[in-house]
Amino acid sequence: MLPLAEMAVTVLTTANGRDKTAISREFASVWRDARAAGVVPDIGHAAPPDMPARPDQPALLAPRDVPLRKTGSPEGRIALLHAVAHIELNAVDLHWDIIARFTDVEMPIGFYDDWVQAADEESKHFNLMCDCLEAVGSHYGALPAHAGMWQAAEDTKDDLYGRLAVVPMVLEARGLDVTPGMIKIFKQAKSHDAVAALETIYAEEVHHVAYGSKWFNYLCGRLDQDPTPFFHALVRKYFHGDLRPPFNEEKRAEAGIPPDFYWPLTKDGRPT
Repeated sequence: MLPLAEMAVTVLTTANGRDKTAISREFASVWRDARAAGVVPDIGHAAPPDMPARPDQPALLAPRDVPLRKTGSPEGRIALLHAVAHIELNAVDLHWDIIARFTDVEMPIGFYDDWVQAADEESKHFNLMCDCLEAVGSHYGALPAHAGMWQAAEDTKDDLYGRLAVVPMVLEARGLDVTPGMIKIFKQAKSHDAVAALETIYAEEVHHVAYGSKWFNYLCGRLDQDPTPFFHALVRKYFHGDLRPPFNEEKRAEAGIPPDFYWPLTKDGRPT
């Protein structure tokens, strides 16, 4: 069995999305089998790439250059599925990257259990989106995508606290806010497979946000640091712009993020 950090780098350096997620899921299964047998596998050390390997397509554009399509049309719904697939593929890499990049920080084995599980689920989510695209005659790579998805990883490559604050607790928490609206779009279009896929993603993303909150608070405890103002400082340092309501307060609370974490980071700084 490879050390976990080497597994992570193998995933990060695989370009094709279906291949990347197949390797990710295989490594997650190996890890879980070892843990179920009572083994504490070697974490090891490895040097993750600054940027994960990516397929030739989709073309990656600046956010302002990605075409906007209305979701009331089949083309618009394909574009939405494609955008979610792109987010999920980046999430696979983000979760393996946090495993490989911060091995110099001593963490309990449960930290690795959680991020392996998250990476496995994100791999499943990417494949669900690809299946939905292929069912309507499209595929991942058929449309341009957002080039800025890896920015948060680059910005926080030397700061585990910042990585936990910005990636799961801001970016993935945003997914909890917007996914119910996407589910509604596909329900209205009677796209049953897409609805089922998005409902799976919605349920499991709560866990990923919760992993971020759990380990952020754990590390704050090590420093005897009040997590709320520390979170605010990190988000202001690493996140570009204000947080934007409306927020899914119920799911955010379920994931361990109370309103006093995110409302002060909005433009008005208070609930409306």
